[in-house]
Amino acid sequence: MQILSVTAEIFPLAKTGGLADVAGSLPKALQAHGIHTRSFVPGYPGVVRALSEASAITEFDNLFGERATLLAGRAQGLDLFVLDAPGFYNRQGPLYTDTHGREYADNWKRFAAFSLVGSQIARGLVTNWRPDVIHAHDWHAAMSLLYLKYAGDDSVPRVLTVHNLAFRGQFPAYYFPELGLPAEAYSIDGVEYYGDIGFLKGGLQAADAITVVSPTYAREVMSPAFGMGLEGVMNERHVDVVGIVNGIDLEVWDPSSDPYIEHHYSTRVPLRRLPNRQVLLRHFGLPNTCGPVFASVNRLTWQKGMDLLAATADEIVRNGGTLIVHGQGDEALEAAFMDLMRRYPQNVGVSIGYDERLAHRIHAGADAMLVPSRFEPCGLTQLYALRYGCVPIVARTGGLSETIIDANDAALHAHVATGIQFTPIDKQGLRLALRRALRLYRLRRVWEGLRRQGMKTDCSWHRSAARYAELYSELLNPDMRLVRSA
Repeated sequence: MQILSVTAEIFPLAKTGGLADVAGSLPKALQAHGIHTRSFVPGYPGVVRALSEASAITEFDNLFGERATLLAGRAQGLDLFVLDAPGFYNRQGPLYTDTHGREYADNWKRFAAFSLVGSQIARGLVTNWRPDVIHAHDWHAAMSLLYLKYAGDDSVPRVLTVHNLAFRGQFPAYYFPELGLPAEAYSIDGVEYYGDIGFLKGGLQAADAITVVSPTYAREVMSPAFGMGLEGVMNERHVDVVGIVNGIDLEVWDPSSDPYIEHHYSTRVPLRRLPNRQVLLRHFGLPNTCGPVFASVNRLTWQKGMDLLAATADEIVRNGGTLIVHGQGDEALEAAFMDLMRRYPQNVGVSIGYDERLAHRIHAGADAMLVPSRFEPCGLTQLYALRYGCVPIVARTGGLSETIIDANDAALHAHVATGIQFTPIDKQGLRLALRRALRLYRLRRVWEGLRRQGMKTDCSWHRSAARYAELYSELLNPDMRLVRSA
């Protein structure tokens, strides 16, 4: 089976978040099911540089006003199609924003062009290769399904994975005539979204199957609280919505061989983990301590609940703990954590930005990982934490509630607990969770049991990749497709 994966990010070539990790690791996991994936990605500078044995498939003289070339090649073990369009993608800094954090004004055009070419690949643009299924990820790629639908080609089943419904790809309606779609596409059954254009909305309407990244999130998005204005569409398409939890790449995230950490360890030799704690504290200029080291590797945003952490950090400091924060996002939150570091220089370390090596070192060295998200479709940070023996403390929402077993009395007695969940998701809820963690940390055998049980958790793609393989097969079964479209 041949899959065309259309994604704006792919690890390790282009990353801003979990989308890249999933897009980079799922193709590897699908190989065990006899499925070959070719990923179509924008030609960011790092992607083009990484290509080996690249060949030009076709050229575009006027792709939304830019010259472009479709390349085929390999990089980091991935089979790729790359849209090399320097006018759209050869920019310094983040993928979607300028160096000041402002979204590029032409993002609508950059990803409409990307999606259009994705739909053309699905229709047979590449000689002697055509996918059995097209699988688009998030709003940047969602329009590839709409372009395919309005091209009148139903021969290739269309799958859309929503990694976060909060990112909808919403743009002013006056761009619609430039998209090259028929007039009827600007409708409630197409791309129209509250009087604007909704790239994700269009993809949701065009998809044969919609996956979201956890069964709990699949239920949550049916409600106004989590539907982000798309709950009507999600309820209308509910029979086609499937929740499949993300996995992680166990080769990239492996504490027994991770090249980013200094001291390797595993469930068989857990004590070898301890020196990583000292390395981490030394990196942040913090004193060695017997108290717990809490960490958060996260976007500094309201959605991620990082304002709640900033407001409750005193609970950690007051009880002899240490807090390490690594991430970037809202300027006000960045300033809040920098202020905490100035106020508590012996207890708080902050690194603004994102560095893959440092993220691995934090997971390997911290005692607990804080994920206080107000909503979280799946989350990968808590999975990395489990793998690395860093006890997750998570809000009870979305995929966080499904991947972490709370350390309540029954779970502790049964030796199945892997972390701490909290609700309500507010300052008091997080404060009480921190107090629970501090008490459990003082019970050394209990805490070590949590750590070991977490490291035993299956965080791989094994079950989830099998579910994707099953979904693809269902879509390719003519009888099943008739049932789904009835």
